Amino acid sequence: MVKKLFKLVGMVILIFVPFYGISAQTSWYNPATDSLLPIQGRYWNKEIGSAYQRLPQRAKETVRLPLWNLSLQTAGLYVKFYTDAPSVEVKYTVTGGLSMPHMPSTGVSGVDLYTTDSEGRQFWCQGNYQFGDTVRYHYTNLTYRNNHGKGSEFTLFLPLYNGVKSLQIGVLQGSRFEFLRPSSEKPVVVYGTSIAQGACASRPGMAWTNILQRRLDMPIINLGFSGNGKLDETFFELLSEIDAALFVIDCMPNMAGDQTAFIAPRMKKGLRLLRTKSKAPILLVEHDGYMGHFTNDKRGNDFKRTNVELRKVYEEMKEETGNLHYLTFEELGLSMDSQVDGVHASDLGMQQYADAYYPRISSLLFPELASLKFKPCRQHRDSFTYNWAKRHEDVLTHNAAHQPEIVMIGNSITHFWGGEPYEKRREADDVWQKMFKKRRAVNLGYGWDRIENIEWRILHGELDGFDARQVFMMIGTNNLDFNTDEEIVDGIREVVSIVKKKQPKAKLYVVKILPRRGREVRLVRLNSLLEKSFVGDTVVKVLDVSAPLLDKNGKVNEKLFIDGLHPNHKGYELLAKQLKDYIE
Repeated sequence: MVKKLFKLVGMVILIFVPFYGISAQTSWYNPATDSLLPIQGRYWNKEIGSAYQRLPQRAKETVRLPLWNLSLQTAGLYVKFYTDAPSVEVKYTVTGGLSMPHMPSTGVSGVDLYTTDSEGRQFWCQGNYQFGDTVRYHYTNLTYRNNHGKGSEFTLFLPLYNGVKSLQIGVLQGSRFEFLRPSSEKPVVVYGTSIAQGACASRPGMAWTNILQRRLDMPIINLGFSGNGKLDETFFELLSEIDAALFVIDCMPNMAGDQTAFIAPRMKKGLRLLRTKSKAPILLVEHDGYMGHFTNDKRGNDFKRTNVELRKVYEEMKEETGNLHYLTFEELGLSMDSQVDGVHASDLGMQQYADAYYPRISSLLFPELASLKFKPCRQHRDSFTYNWAKRHEDVLTHNAAHQPEIVMIGNSITHFWGGEPYEKRREADDVWQKMFKKRRAVNLGYGWDRIENIEWRILHGELDGFDARQVFMMIGTNNLDFNTDEEIVDGIREVVSIVKKKQPKAKLYVVKILPRRGREVRLVRLNSLLEKSFVGDTVVKVLDVSAPLLDKNGKVNEKLFIDGLHPNHKGYELLAKQLKDYIE
């Protein structure tokens, strides 16, 4: 008996020692206890704190209990982080059942991981998963194709129909790991029903709000509540607290039948309440329909009546409310096989939802996109020693606090000059301070930025919320290896057109692309095209400050550069001397 007992203990040790060894080699990171509070996809982040919930605790006293309980489910919440680890493990515990009859465990209780590479391209990550008292996802053999070998940005979407009690992210010890702090960009806020919450997506990334988050590349707040998007006044009061970029009201699927009579009074009151606090666009959305309505007239009549009532509200309120918009059943365009049960969207339906929403929302928030040849995107090309996303957030915070008068837009040449937001590598901060001593100037230079990255930054808030006197643009050099001269000139003109809309009161200056080792001859032609392209433009002045940086043969004066591209201290002194006469 004793021998059998020892044998059993030995087997247990053999079974668990390998797992102990793996655990000992893993570093675990907890979003709920991190100082950045990196739980994104919610508005009241600081107030909510470390809890995985969508509404602040005080809302429990004002909203209906079923809605409050649903707000404890993590639909639309996500965590962003950087890592270069060869594998990522996620382990967490949930508050409720793992699956539902019409929705799998992977959607109800699963997580979903996406990565963004150095060029701003997004990719889904395949993981192995195990459901139990602790849910585990393991993403192995991760391949990185960035130029720097320092890893990528990842987005982890949390469960759609379950609450999260605890969660940790594990990577191999010694791997880089860093949470991203929540974006301060104004969010798109979606108030809706179970469809908005995510029923019946096969996995979190396929909820249409999460598809939209990836496509818009901006914060989306999912306030969809299964069976409880009923246009309650108390909930509109919460909505009115949000400083949103846009509100989506998509509650008609919960307003059919005996609820239809409440659409007009509740919606009118809610719209008026929102308008007391916000001027943001409001998008009203019709019922998406029951896909079985072709064979069931009663079902068809039910959802059609909600849309008749909503349309009446829109027509009556659009003048009073202002900036009120409408999306119809036909525009949603869900196909016959787009729903699991004749109500809730399948993955196909979720994609069709997102495909209908994206053009309407982007046209309201980013109308410039329709005419741009370059595709705006973020970048992470250099390394972990320089955090592009963090700098963007620092810029938004700085501009809100300091209301800059002069804006310097550029790449690393501008970035490494000096000024604020702070950058530890400053080649000539004293020169910067002397040049702008009488004005509040902001440095919007980012290392490695191309035209498409600058466009993204401007569209996502870096020129919002203040009126500049002057905007200087020193851009284009990082596109030399990727675009023709004509394309670069067109891109610079695109940036200028966006800046004009964002800062209509400012004087605009385009600085010709500075000399660069081995590119001197090409830049003469390119800069000539650039200057000609703005002939007759009374708002934009093209500046040529290159001459002092060249030697007598028209080549880069190496004594004024660190590497044939970035000026040294003396080079920045000469740049400042050329620009100072234009600083007002």
